[in-house]
Amino acid sequence: MRIAVVNNFFPPRVGGSSHLSAALAQEYAKRGHQVTVLTAAYRGAPAHEVVDGVDIHRLPAFVMPKMGLSIDFDITFTSGPRNLRRVFRLLDRFKPDVIHQHGQFLDLSWLTGQYARKRNVPVLLSIHTRLESPRAFYANAFRAIDRVFLRRMLRRYDPRYVIMDEHAATYCTARYDSGDHHYEYIPVAVDPARFEAPPSRDIRAELGLGDRPLIVSVGHVIPLRDRKLLMDALPAVLAKYPDTKLVVVGTVYYDAFLERARELGIEDAVICVGAVPKDDVPAYFAAADIEVHDLSGGGCGTASLEAMAAGRATVVAVSATNFPGIDLVNWENAVLVSHRDSDELAAALIRLLDDPAERAAIAARQQALVHEHFTLDRVTEQHLEVFARMTGGQPSAGGRSGAPSLAAPSNDPAREDPAREEPADVSR
Repeated sequence: MRIAVVNNFFPPRVGGSSHLSAALAQEYAKRGHQVTVLTAAYRGAPAHEVVDGVDIHRLPAFVMPKMGLSIDFDITFTSGPRNLRRVFRLLDRFKPDVIHQHGQFLDLSWLTGQYARKRNVPVLLSIHTRLESPRAFYANAFRAIDRVFLRRMLRRYDPRYVIMDEHAATYCTARYDSGDHHYEYIPVAVDPARFEAPPSRDIRAELGLGDRPLIVSVGHVIPLRDRKLLMDALPAVLAKYPDTKLVVVGTVYYDAFLERARELGIEDAVICVGAVPKDDVPAYFAAADIEVHDLSGGGCGTASLEAMAAGRATVVAVSATNFPGIDLVNWENAVLVSHRDSDELAAALIRLLDDPAERAAIAARQQALVHEHFTLDRVTEQHLEVFARMTGGQPSAGGRSGAPSLAAPSNDPAREDPAREEPADVSR
């Protein structure tokens, strides 16, 4: 099967969807499928390279300026007639059986959606991020973008949606008028093997933390993951465990939590280390007693699942039904709190610090949950099963029956010369 993976975010850029799209692309290739990746240029990475059997093309891009939005970090955009021609040229040469897009509001999805519509190629679209903001003005603006622009854009090429949790299903139904018949329920994937080797660094020694209680919080700090609830919970934890440290791992794009820490007089307990390489993340988990960052009520993301895979007690502000078909049981295989109650969060953190045996037992059950439902192998197989249904074939390597080879001639002149029928420029 020929699979085109599309994501503006791709390594060396760090982030959940970047890591997942790269991991899935590599797994597709390992299973014998032909894989090409279309992504945006990023910080000097090669315009073209082959990594682990995956053909990667990075298109010229510009960075969105910071404007204080809830997605205010280094988003790269590629829209423009030249890149649209590049998309058609690259994909016509590759001749994909299916396109796997990551991110509905990223413009490479729009460009490849135009290609899919013109060439009648099925599309699977993974919804990683919802366009939402805690600020009313931006929330209304995002809702309008979704309903007026993105809904119309998505209707043009009619993708199926990868729904990773119940929030994504509710969101897509409300914003894009989609329904259960459009959805494939596949959770986010993690690779537990990343956390089985001894850590590459001794974070406690490097930061001079010794054996004091350590809470680690992994992920970029933006308004939708602002850590303010954690700041409000921390004084109660420090009252009982005054040596506790909180290490925030990720770029701080929104620093309201630091101002809150200063107001509460707990700024000395907070250490911000900034963004770290992907390979260093396991070392931070290994150093932690507890991991907590998904506190907005917006879902349980990759970093939380990776912390569970690493065998660390992980606190999340989600419901027991967050993952359709997967049971979360509070204080059994999950530690669930309200995203509105800092006292509940504080009590959960103190309970975990009070009883190392219970903390270890919960961490072990969380680890088992990840191995059962969230491994990269399992999630890859689920994606390939969906691709097989979408293309009317089987998830076997080498392309579906009757698919043209990379060098095969075509009877469609537009496939051979994309400039002959030039599609519209979505940036206009």
